[in-house]
Amino acid sequence: MLRAGDTLVIWRLDRLGRSLKDLIAWVGWLKERKIGLRSLHEAMDTTTPAGKLTFHVFGALAEFERARIRDRTQDGLAAVRARSRKGGRRPVLNVDKHALAVKLYNEREMPIVKICRTMELSKPTLYSYVRAANGVTDGPPAT
Repeated sequence: MLRAGDTLVIWRLDRLGRSLKDLIAWVGWLKERKIGLRSLHEAMDTTTPAGKLTFHVFGALAEFERARIRDRTQDGLAAVRARSRKGGRRPVLNVDKHALAVKLYNEREMPIVKICRTMELSKPTLYSYVRAANGVTDGPPAT
């Protein structure tokens, strides 16, 4: 829904992309469409030269912080596995129910709310299952 002259306002840079490369891709995509970017947490506005510099500095810091979080998470999962436990979230549905939920969605005969209520899952989870079944991945715009 963004148009030329609009400004995309985000809470923090690390919510926009997972790496400096992703952030730069997003900013390039926004710039091509003449859309500004403003981060509330970093008090940054890419419509100004100082804001562009600040973006690159904070983008690098955000990428560094994500890498630290990833490393700590991997270390924690390795420790859990060493104690013979499996990490991660339990699946909401088993494989058969997962396939049934996608089938019901694709048949378009039952309302989404009813599918979710019947299968005891949320709409985002249902949509995630459907995207996975269709091979759709989300990510930043291609550059």
